[in-house]
Amino acid sequence: MRTLCSSTLIGEFFVIGFAGLVAMKEPDLGMGTVWTVSGIAMFLCLVLCGLVTRPGGVALGWALQLALVASGIFVPMMYVLGVVFGALWWASVHYGRKIDEAKARFAAQADAA
Repeated sequence: MRTLCSSTLIGEFFVIGFAGLVAMKEPDLGMGTVWTVSGIAMFLCLVLCGLVTRPGGVALGWALQLALVASGIFVPMMYVLGVVFGALWWASVHYGRKIDEAKARFAAQADAA
């Protein structure tokens, strides 16, 4: 699960950075505010890569997905990208757990043989 979720989070890292560049052109938003919010979100993506297998890591990932969708208020394209990355996050968690279960089952079979 860690590999799939981390890959999704790294993709989000770059999307958030590019969204920050787009948000800078918004006249109502200050450059300092945009880069503070974008920087914190990008930092959270990197931190979550290491926390995804710990208790609460997946829940924090879901919170980040919701924040990504909510950022569509300032950059409308983020509604679409937020939903896409939310679906990728779901797939990463869902199929990552299945892969982890299969690996454990194969390891148990190898130990029994």
